[in-house]
Amino acid sequence: MSTILLIFGIVSIWFSLLITLVILFGAVYFLLKNIRPPKNKLDPLRTYPLITIVVPAHNEEIVIQDTVKAILNMNYPKEKMEILVFADNCEDETYERVYSIFQQPEYEGYYLTKVIDRRGTGGKAGVLNDSLKIAHGDYLCVYDADAMPEKNALYFLVEKVLEDPERYGAVFGRNKTRNYKRNFLTRCINLEIVTSQRIIHTGLWQLFKIGQIPGTNFIIQTSLIRELGGWDNGALTEDTALSFKLMKHGKLIALASRAEAFQQEPETLSVYYRQRKRWAKGNYEVIINNMKDIFGSSNWRIRLQSIYYFNTFFWFTSAIILSNIMFVANLIAMILHGWFPSIDAIFTFGGSNRQIGALLLVNWALMFAIYLLQIQLALSSQFGQATTANFFYAIASYFTYSLLFIGISIVAFFSYIGDKLFRRDSSKWYKTQRFDD
Repeated sequence: MSTILLIFGIVSIWFSLLITLVILFGAVYFLLKNIRPPKNKLDPLRTYPLITIVVPAHNEEIVIQDTVKAILNMNYPKEKMEILVFADNCEDETYERVYSIFQQPEYEGYYLTKVIDRRGTGGKAGVLNDSLKIAHGDYLCVYDADAMPEKNALYFLVEKVLEDPERYGAVFGRNKTRNYKRNFLTRCINLEIVTSQRIIHTGLWQLFKIGQIPGTNFIIQTSLIRELGGWDNGALTEDTALSFKLMKHGKLIALASRAEAFQQEPETLSVYYRQRKRWAKGNYEVIINNMKDIFGSSNWRIRLQSIYYFNTFFWFTSAIILSNIMFVANLIAMILHGWFPSIDAIFTFGGSNRQIGALLLVNWALMFAIYLLQIQLALSSQFGQATTANFFYAIASYFTYSLLFIGISIVAFFSYIGDKLFRRDSSKWYKTQRFDD
């Protein structure tokens, strides 16, 4: 049995490394292809469609003013921006603070600016579905209450969708961590986000034209989302579920790499745990609901995306856990062998213990080297991130933050199974706590 587990672990790790290198190649190709000198002035778009910008906000008085002001100051014609801020079941001053901004004279001239005191259900998905009932825009743009868009973010989103409006059902940008210097946790989250945004998203888009709607900083065709029936009320990760809907409809989710927004990340372990547990459970739900697409008649992008998600959250996570267990177990056995000769390596092919130990060590070294390569490439492609401090944070993150993430994923999986077995309601929305900047 130990031999079978050993073979499974080694094959899984090498296959994971292969996929990682393929995506890394796509990311490098994308970065090289899109190197361009900065322009002092943006070229006019051939058309400026009306954009309905929706901001779901539940008790967001700490961050909402900065976000709304950043949206109002975006480089896009005022008369082509409809801004709807939903104060969703708020018990603080979110509504009043947004209302006071909209009354200021310098913010006149927009197609519409409106703050809505909402008392409905469904969380964020419910807010977005309510916005569909009153939106006038050709495209719906979503920004979370903590996500401050860069001045040209909307311009770049629209620029991308105009390249092929028939195929591009949605366009998403990049998100950055605005509070990454706060503590060790936020620095680790920053490394995770930079890597996913700069490597995974770009690699998948460059090689396979596969994209995924994030929770914020994206636009989607209003008529299309209405045709699809809107967002899934009660979905823990409504953005991932919507991404699969779009792909099944034959639409692409395009990457606008220069459309950037700055979002706040959790600053404490308790807030991080609750947020990531919800995300992981939502992803498990989407993966299981779409497992049939791997073997069904869906298009190849849906099958590939389903396989990638399954591998990431099930196979590769299991392989990493198993590899760690085997490495530690054999290491302890080899140490004890010096005092107790009868103790041998637990996981072996029947050869010498040193050979097995060396093989597992090579696996570890390769995983660690490619991990650092991904992060350093990602950091070097984002201004101000390729620092010596971030290099050492990346090393520390591998032995701490990565293990925390895996642990939360395991807890989330068993929580998801428990929800299904005991018919527990898992749709309760957990609002991520905000912090003063």
